[in-house]
Amino acid sequence: MPPNQFYNQLYSTRRHVGLLSHVHALIRFRMKGYRPENPLIVQSDRSILLEVDNPLYAEARDALVRFAELEKSPEYVHTYRVSPLSLWNAAAAGLGADEVIRDLERFSKYPLPDNVRADIYEAIRRYGRIKLVMEGGRMLVVTDDVALAEELLRQRTFAPLIRGRVYPNQFEIDPAQRGHVKRVLTQLGYPAEDLAGYVEGTHLSIQLREVTLSGEPFVLRHYQQEAAEVFWAQGSAAGGSGVIVLPCGAGKTIVGLAAMAKAQCATLILTPNTVAVRQWIREMLDKTTLTEDQIGEYSGLKKQIRPVTICTYQVLTHRPRRRKGEASTIARRALPSLEEYPHMALFNSMNWGLIIYDEVHLLPAPVFRMTAEIQARRRLGLTATLVREDGLEEDVFSLIGPKRYDVPWKDLERQGWIANAECHEIRIALDEDSRMEYAVAEEEHKYRFAATNPRKLEVLSLLLEKHKADSVLIIGQFIPQLEAIAQRIHAPLITGETPIGQREKLLAQFREGEITRLVLSKVGNFSIDLPDANVLIQVSGMFGSRQEEAQRLGRVLRPKRNGLLAHFYSLVSRDTLDQEFAARRQLFLTEQGYHYNILYEDELPGFTPAAIATYARHLQ
Repeated sequence: MPPNQFYNQLYSTRRHVGLLSHVHALIRFRMKGYRPENPLIVQSDRSILLEVDNPLYAEARDALVRFAELEKSPEYVHTYRVSPLSLWNAAAAGLGADEVIRDLERFSKYPLPDNVRADIYEAIRRYGRIKLVMEGGRMLVVTDDVALAEELLRQRTFAPLIRGRVYPNQFEIDPAQRGHVKRVLTQLGYPAEDLAGYVEGTHLSIQLREVTLSGEPFVLRHYQQEAAEVFWAQGSAAGGSGVIVLPCGAGKTIVGLAAMAKAQCATLILTPNTVAVRQWIREMLDKTTLTEDQIGEYSGLKKQIRPVTICTYQVLTHRPRRRKGEASTIARRALPSLEEYPHMALFNSMNWGLIIYDEVHLLPAPVFRMTAEIQARRRLGLTATLVREDGLEEDVFSLIGPKRYDVPWKDLERQGWIANAECHEIRIALDEDSRMEYAVAEEEHKYRFAATNPRKLEVLSLLLEKHKADSVLIIGQFIPQLEAIAQRIHAPLITGETPIGQREKLLAQFREGEITRLVLSKVGNFSIDLPDANVLIQVSGMFGSRQEEAQRLGRVLRPKRNGLLAHFYSLVSRDTLDQEFAARRQLFLTEQGYHYNILYEDELPGFTPAAIATYARHLQ
């Protein structure tokens, strides 16, 4: 009922004196800025409550994701939080404090608490208040606030990093300490804007093709072009480092190729696994003028160093067996050494002008430490989500760079660049014997016990029956569970132990339609290009990993040639840790606008998966 109609009805019933008083209070609130039709409540602890059933929910959510982080997403009210890091990323992407305040005021029921307003202005004002610049061959930390410079000088983490004080508001630092200075300043709450510039690297001519080798016309999508241009910033020191956030299937690799074409230099690309290495190579040969002899694979199988070299994180962080007595010595080192990580020498093996970190949210800690040493080289991070389960988001911000470009997943879905997707959580009970066994299990064993609930296999079979004509991926965490599934449905299984050649053969067969069922361990989370997969069934996951959930949905988000709707099913044992972790896993995708349809196993026989036409009618 509209608020005005509600007030009029209450006034017409004079017996309800208490309700009349309430109406008077509501009117007073409204005069002070109270707007009950709005979906947000902004609280003084910087948390934000968002009503899911409100007509303005989607619009408010799309505004919030630019500068706030989703913490909880139960059925009716979602909780977001504004943090300094979320605001610094917003500032780096060009969002001002006035715009953040305006969005919050536009959707809030109540006036903004004064301290929240002040905190937003202060956090965004702090980004770039300190700058790193090169002047006269010296690298300087500069601020226009002498009092702030004095405060920094007295910080025990910052003071040892300076060579000397040039002016009251300027400090000279060793260029080799550039990354460490930025990390410390971020920790102190004053993230620096790095304008010190970059080395150009060895020149390498790279052009994007207008027609791919396969004969298809090739042109960058508008958001891919925008992302590359924002990162490059016309080659100025204001660009050249940062993270591009795009959903899986939106073509992050293409953005990387576009950045390479702008940089025209030797490039080092770091990826999660060998399958991803091969996919980068295929895309380069198909869509750029690079030739095979210019591209090197640096993996567990090959060690080629060429003008464009693609390496895996696993190889970079490989450590040979230590001799007796070495462990304590190595543990005392602040930085990774060539003795400890011999393949880190790759960073200095050529004059790289650009380093691309694919799936940057997976970047291992030792690579962060090495990245601190190579701040003079341009750095591009590519990811579907900035969420890191290890809490190192600040290191991504300070060492790779801030978020430069981000597009809500649902925007790209509406534009047809990624597939329309429906997400389903299917809750499955433990049988009576299993419930008792779960109840008495040690805490550290409870999740695995619940996640490998044998009744999931029955539900899986029923889902496969409903998706007979579809291309289906089944993915999980626990190998014995996956082996049982592969045997039950007579489908091949890919795990970390599957040889690369066999993996590529099975993936090719799936792409060609020779097989339509494929079981994957967690190796399937990343960089597997299966454009026609339109159903993914998740039987178990890595505890409450939000990034994994996003990556798994991404396996089925590539646009379908036949226009099919994508389906993502998560099989969850009800009333267990499995269900609790599922709620956490879903946070990021909920933030991106995806809604999980909850089904119980007894409802599944009557469930009919939606077709694309049905979904399109629903949108209209």
